[in-house]
Amino acid sequence: MMHPLPTPADLAAAHPLPQATAEAVARHRDTIAAVLARRDPRLLVVVGPCSVHDTTAALEYAGLLATAARRLADDLVIVLRAYLEKPRTVTGWTGLLTAPTLDDKGDLAAGLRLGRSFLTEAAATDLPLAYEFVDPALSPYVADTVSWAAIGARTVASQPHRHLASWLPMPVGMKNCVSGRTDTAIAAVQAAAHPHTFPAVSFDGRLATLHSTGNPDTHLVLRGGPTPNYDRASVAQARSALAAAGLPQRIVVDASHGNSGKDHNRQPAVIAELAQQISDGDPSLAGVMIESFLSDGRQDPAAETLRPDLSVTDPCLGWSRTVPLLDTLALASRRR
Repeated sequence: MMHPLPTPADLAAAHPLPQATAEAVARHRDTIAAVLARRDPRLLVVVGPCSVHDTTAALEYAGLLATAARRLADDLVIVLRAYLEKPRTVTGWTGLLTAPTLDDKGDLAAGLRLGRSFLTEAAATDLPLAYEFVDPALSPYVADTVSWAAIGARTVASQPHRHLASWLPMPVGMKNCVSGRTDTAIAAVQAAAHPHTFPAVSFDGRLATLHSTGNPDTHLVLRGGPTPNYDRASVAQARSALAAAGLPQRIVVDASHGNSGKDHNRQPAVIAELAQQISDGDPSLAGVMIESFLSDGRQDPAAETLRPDLSVTDPCLGWSRTVPLLDTLALASRRR
């Protein structure tokens, strides 16, 4: 059974990105690229919910984060995690874009409308938005709102995702594999830096040939695996591997996922260790990722009554526990 979807152009017309916001997105992309290249000495911090399930609550969080971002702007470039797609090893909720009612009804058209509306509102807070692109076919619906992108641990070996990253007009982080290996992610950084020709969904919804020019701002993201990889030795090893591949030694470290064992209570210890490395002057640590939301922990997405303030995927640090971590990272960045 097939159901027609609105085209990216239809959705952009219904939920347009105002000119001033589009200009802000372009500035954010340039700023993040400058941080990654160390032309800007500040630290990139990508922070927010594991996934957005309630747009009103996510916008409330965005308001809090925007205030913190302004306060810490001398030392940090803070980016809001605005993830609407979730990769799955087997099954599970695949995100607001594809399953907006958190069940198996799969009303993708409604999810696209809801997701696009949320992203345009979130971008209007003047926060840069971070997004993990899971389904390349959906990228034309949301890419214009995004300032920093990720290719996840389950898709970093995928040729279509590497091609997509070569076209995306923003810095893209390549996460190490679920196994913990970094070589696949480093190969993805190399591949995405080159031009490619590939099929893609055009703005008017037709399948078209896309010629990318290559993305000069792709980089490695350490997210851990069966064992963490945020310690000094792991960072040094990643730095050496990048150098051996002839790539810039720029690394973003995810304090969640494999580096915290998906235990949100371990994220502060990961941040403390990374802050020390940054304070000690490691120039390769360009950014840090934190999973954070309004309240501490998580809930089952199949629960009869869902709380809007609590993650339905990975457990997150509550806002009150996040603010001190941002302050710690700001101090570390200033010291460096």
